Amino acid sequence: MPMPSMLLFVGASPAAGQGEGPVPGVLLILLLVLLGAKLAGEVASRMGQPSVLGELLVGVVFGNLALIGGPGLAALAHQETFAALAELGAIFLLFHVGLESTPRQMLAVGGRASLVATVGVVAPIALGFLVGRMTHPNESWLLYAFLGSMLAATSVGITARVFRDLNLLRTPAARMVLGAAVVDDVMGLVVLAVVTGFITAANGGAELGGAGIAIIVAKALVFLVGALVVGSFVSPRLFRAALALRSTGMVQTLSLSFCFLLSYLALKAGLAPIVGAFAAGLVLEDVHFEGQIQRGERPLHETLQPLIALFVPAFFVRMGMLVDLRAFANQGVLVLALLLTTAAVVGKLACGLAAPRTMPRLLVGIGMLPRGEVGLIFAGIGTHLILNGHTVVDERTYAAAVFMVVVTTLATPPLLLWAARRGSNQAI
Repeated sequence: MPMPSMLLFVGASPAAGQGEGPVPGVLLILLLVLLGAKLAGEVASRMGQPSVLGELLVGVVFGNLALIGGPGLAALAHQETFAALAELGAIFLLFHVGLESTPRQMLAVGGRASLVATVGVVAPIALGFLVGRMTHPNESWLLYAFLGSMLAATSVGITARVFRDLNLLRTPAARMVLGAAVVDDVMGLVVLAVVTGFITAANGGAELGGAGIAIIVAKALVFLVGALVVGSFVSPRLFRAALALRSTGMVQTLSLSFCFLLSYLALKAGLAPIVGAFAAGLVLEDVHFEGQIQRGERPLHETLQPLIALFVPAFFVRMGMLVDLRAFANQGVLVLALLLTTAAVVGKLACGLAAPRTMPRLLVGIGMLPRGEVGLIFAGIGTHLILNGHTVVDERTYAAAVFMVVVTTLATPPLLLWAARRGSNQAI
């Protein structure tokens, strides 16, 4: 679909707007994104749902206004500046998720939580692979693998928010779920890197052998293991040097620069930039910012909030705008959406089987259920990968993936509440 001029949306004539550049379109995008996302997020919160759902759904509305005779805003999703803003939102989001964990927590998760995470990655991937073979029988196995990888990750942020609202954050089951969810995300990122490497190699007419797989896995692990090393040795010294400077905001600047550096290096290494952003967040432990707080500056988490409030909604709204509701008129899309959702739910509920018998296993499985922002990021990456001359995730597959994300995210809060009450007589 050809993209209409941004000037058509700001009421300026083409002649008058020739010297304005992309600014009018960007201003309109920010107006729509910020106001629409905030209002929709408020409605979702009042309904007891995560605000991310409101942001996603308002994007779906914006992208499909033409169906009811409204303005054709769907083309805005493909506007280059908007796409860049959204990509920054994904980077900031994974950076923030990384900040919620520390290298020590990663190492202290324990074998059982790692087993829960492993089941939570392997089972959805296997089920997603089978769904791909059923619905796309003549496609490459790489497509099936990517569909499976989209189901692998768990949204740490949504799970933590629900447990906090239920006052369960300090329970053994919650610690098990959150620890497993962190490991799950790391494993999911590695799987994504491997599958993406396979697809990229195939698109170039080559095959990715065992050595190539080992290199991709090594690249991802170098970033994550490197984060542990930097976090324990180099990072404290860098921040002490930053605190020695009198300029305010130096720690924030250094933190964001470190995030951008690792995101760039991950991209140059053939990995997704979100791998670097997540690793950067892991490195920056709270202990590094004690001196900053002591001299009266705000903590890093607080200074990031304006950036998150600006860029992260842009990511979710754009993801929603990429959904073409007309795709659901196709029976095949509905079947794919239902099969993907079933695979996503069953695959994560299987996690509970790996939890200790002393814990409410159903609660653990449901806690691993939401895909949220991570699932959308994975699906969004697939829309840019080319395999056999077309995108790995086309419009119909993307619509089905968003359906899966919405259902698993919507279902988690009420199901967790039900499971918590049901397992109240166990070691929650």
